[in-house]
Amino acid sequence: MATLQLQNVCKRYGAVDVIRDLSLDIADGEFIVFVGPSGCGKSTLIRMIAGLEEINSGALLIEGQRMNEVGPADRGLAMVFQSYALYPHMSVRENMSFALRLARVPRAERDRKVAEVARILHLEPHLDHKPGQLSGGQRQRVAIGRAIVRNPRIFLFDEPLSNLDAALRGQMRGELARLHEEIDATMIYVTHDQVEAMTMADRIVVLQAGRIEQVGTPLEIYRHPVNLFVAGFMGSPPMNQLPGQIVDCSNAGVRVELAGHVAVAIAATSRAVKMNDAVILGVRPEGLRLDPAGSLAGTIHLVERLGSISLIHVDLDQGSRVIAQVGATEDVRSRQRVTLTIEPVHCHVFDQTGRALMSLS
Repeated sequence: MATLQLQNVCKRYGAVDVIRDLSLDIADGEFIVFVGPSGCGKSTLIRMIAGLEEINSGALLIEGQRMNEVGPADRGLAMVFQSYALYPHMSVRENMSFALRLARVPRAERDRKVAEVARILHLEPHLDHKPGQLSGGQRQRVAIGRAIVRNPRIFLFDEPLSNLDAALRGQMRGELARLHEEIDATMIYVTHDQVEAMTMADRIVVLQAGRIEQVGTPLEIYRHPVNLFVAGFMGSPPMNQLPGQIVDCSNAGVRVELAGHVAVAIAATSRAVKMNDAVILGVRPEGLRLDPAGSLAGTIHLVERLGSISLIHVDLDQGSRVIAQVGATEDVRSRQRVTLTIEPVHCHVFDQTGRALMSLS
């Protein structure tokens, strides 16, 4: 287990800045997830931590010790990649013990460590199987087990579940969360899948264009996005964004008027905006409800039935399209006329720069 600090680290390729003056502290035993769109720099960042990419400026510290000039093999890290990278001619036992054999660890000690890790990962019945005899999820567990037996200070995962189908990804998310709890290790995990981030992380680091947009717990990120990018990226489906105008500011909050003279009062600080400022009203799908007396009228474009809930895509008469979450038993269908009410408690207001107004609640 170990702490890790990134202090103003930068990475550039020629004239292109990939990581820009990034700082982050990771506590001992934390499960940190880097998430962001393709090209945001998350895989480059984890490779910089691993020592596979040079840090152009700034410092990487593990347990307070500068690591910039330390080679990958001497940083005390273990990395699990998207590809399993298992030796096909070796058994599961041999794959997991290979690094220990290279390090000249005595056989009895190797066997003990492999047996213990196999127990943790439920691989005991497969120790004498070859990788080709295993499912994708089992192979990924072998790759993880190969990392665990080395007893690293920090685990690095670079999109390890992206090759698995949806059912196996869900299963492996649970396995990794359980594994983190059982071995209490410091883990850094890279993904573009926000569901993985929301379900596994102690804290999420949202990246865009080589910069950190927000760091927080999954619920903090979801409930209090700091800007429009985070609001639109985190959440499935994403937050609805409706253009509006400030028509009242007070100590109690702001009043936003949408197209069609629909007004919503939000308990948010008014210091960043003034009367008549253009703003964006953000509302999660669960913040819109069907209501015969609702102020937003429109036509259903699409219904997604997801079992316990349904998502309805509504083309509003004002010209915007929104997604609302309704109960699975609601009788809704495509091309149906509906009216919606906005629940202010689920709303956010973003100023002209895209920054969120601070909530007063």
